[in-house]
Amino acid sequence: MSAPRLPFTAAVLPPAAFLDYLIGDPWGWPHPVRVMGWIIQRYSEIALKISQTPLMRRLAGVILAIGLITGTAVVSWLIIDGAHRLHPLVGITLESILLASCFAGRSLRAAAEDVLQPLNVGDLPKARERLSYYVGRDTQNLSEPEILRAILETVSENAVDGVMAPLFYAIVGTVISASAAVPFALAYKAASTLDSMVGYKEEPFLHLGWFSARLEDVLTWLPCRLTVLTLGLISGKPRYIWKMCRQDATKDPSPNSGWSECAYAAVLGVQLGGINYYRGVAKPKPLLGLPVHPITPKSIHQALKLTRYCFLIWLILALAASFKI
Repeated sequence: MSAPRLPFTAAVLPPAAFLDYLIGDPWGWPHPVRVMGWIIQRYSEIALKISQTPLMRRLAGVILAIGLITGTAVVSWLIIDGAHRLHPLVGITLESILLASCFAGRSLRAAAEDVLQPLNVGDLPKARERLSYYVGRDTQNLSEPEILRAILETVSENAVDGVMAPLFYAIVGTVISASAAVPFALAYKAASTLDSMVGYKEEPFLHLGWFSARLEDVLTWLPCRLTVLTLGLISGKPRYIWKMCRQDATKDPSPNSGWSECAYAAVLGVQLGGINYYRGVAKPKPLLGLPVHPITPKSIHQALKLTRYCFLIWLILALAASFKI
């Protein structure tokens, strides 16, 4: 029988949040997402070779998604349980590190700063080059306002799947068991990684990634809406934020990213969306929010701050619930 544990939210969640805020994901360090990515890539290469029909590729995609997500949860649970059997402190430390790897708050902040730094000194070519590391759109001809819009869209979209949703599933996991919190967060991270690697509506992943894309949409739906509500409360105008999202975000083909981006746009009083180019092809995106103010570097820092406030509110509520305050 394993040793008794402190409440997960008190023993693991604050240290994990602090680790992400302080150091994030240092380049070159081992990371669960890199392992997931390696598995997805190798499996996809094999599946695309041996699966020649849409039905076979969809079946291979279902096996990939269910196998990786459940495998991630089971393996992480076994590793954490083994660490706790060695010593409770070893288990708590490992859980904190693994959970911190699920959060992308520091990474989002670093990515934004990486592009803003050359932009702030007027080096547009360098800013475009740096931006290309983080977005899929063509960046070589972007103007300064378009670069700023791209950064803000990236920060606001990834606030949900990179920060708030992993926290949500860690908290949900605690309802089941303290030992399920980190496996739940990592399982969501696996779903998110699958979507980012194979969840494309074009070949060769049109059928192979179909199930992964739909599953990630479903898993992100609730934490996305809760994030929008939290942003509305922080702004002091929840009805207006919700109204803007109901009006604009529903025009976006994604059931989640449009809501996330629109909420940040409405709170900041800026407008996101417009025409983006992908491999030279124009792709219009619905306009989200009203252009009350232009997008500036300050807007991006405010968006990052809003994400931190959301995270802290959820963290405090989880801590309060764990101690039955």
